Amino acid sequence: MPIDATLPYDDSNIFARILRGEIPAKTVYEDEHAFAFHDIQPQAPTHILVIPRGPYASWDDFSAKASEAEIAGFVRAVGKVARDHGLVEPGYRLLANTGGHGGQEVPHLHVHLFGGKALGPMLAR
Repeated sequence: MPIDATLPYDDSNIFARILRGEIPAKTVYEDEHAFAFHDIQPQAPTHILVIPRGPYASWDDFSAKASEAEIAGFVRAVGKVARDHGLVEPGYRLLANTGGHGGQEVPHLHVHLFGGKALGPMLAR
């Protein structure tokens, strides 16, 4: 069920629990600013989620409140994961849903990294 992007951060969300080690994840990358792991219901041959370590509910929340170091570290982590998984060529898709209309389901900023096949157009016309 999509969430309201204006709600405060809820530290009981599944990604907060993964960051605390309460729920296992198939980790592919981690550093001081980001954590990346395979999606448990992949929508493409490669489907990795990249999340910031900080308590940010959405892209809007992150861009307004995160430090410059957190923002740079997170963006660099997304790029590193894509490079490390051989996705730069032939290409990949990044998706960050925000709020109810954007289809966000977990109230912790996360970027979906899709690749491994031609993904087609972004939206059906």
